[in-house]
Amino acid sequence: MVGAEQTAPERPFVKLATQSVAEVAALCALSDPAKALIPQFPAPGPFLQALSGGDVNALIDGVRWLAHGLMKREAVWWACLAGRLGVTLKGEAAITPPDMAALVAAETWVFKPTEENRRAAWAKAQATEFASPQAWAAVAAFWSGGSMSPPDLPAVPPPDFACGRAVSGAVMIAAVTNPEAHLDNYRKLLAAGIDIAAGGNGRAALG
Repeated sequence: MVGAEQTAPERPFVKLATQSVAEVAALCALSDPAKALIPQFPAPGPFLQALSGGDVNALIDGVRWLAHGLMKREAVWWACLAGRLGVTLKGEAAITPPDMAALVAAETWVFKPTEENRRAAWAKAQATEFASPQAWAAVAAFWSGGSMSPPDLPAVPPPDFACGRAVSGAVMIAAVTNPEAHLDNYRKLLAAGIDIAAGGNGRAALG
């Protein structure tokens, strides 16, 4: 069940692209129970708190909404944290060099969001099998803006939902890296995203 009785966080959400729950919901595929909460909780804080108090399906809805609701740079940073959690859960030795390189490239774009670093993230992502949170963090960086076409071709901007879809993919893959602890992982990752939305760096929520 969705924890609709939860209260809003004390800190304002300063790193969201919009304060409209419905506007963000239009970009992502939420479950019917999550959609039913929107009239009751039209502001992000209460909406996310309601979802974070629910079951795994509610947590997934929270991840999807927040991945699309965060400002692009902050969303990619959240994906990077998911990638780092994936490294912790699997052990660095189990992460392929291309996946680790993709994560580093995504982090590099977050710290210095230049066009060169955005395209470098895509180059590193292409060397992966697109099956890890690290790879999707790099894809998220590439889909954060600019053009998806090569530099010498007419610009093709990514769809509005593209970056959020990549971010949610990174977070969800990381959460199920250890299937036995997936519920706890979802809660930690969503808490990290909520902290980022409130201006934090998200690290403390992941322990």
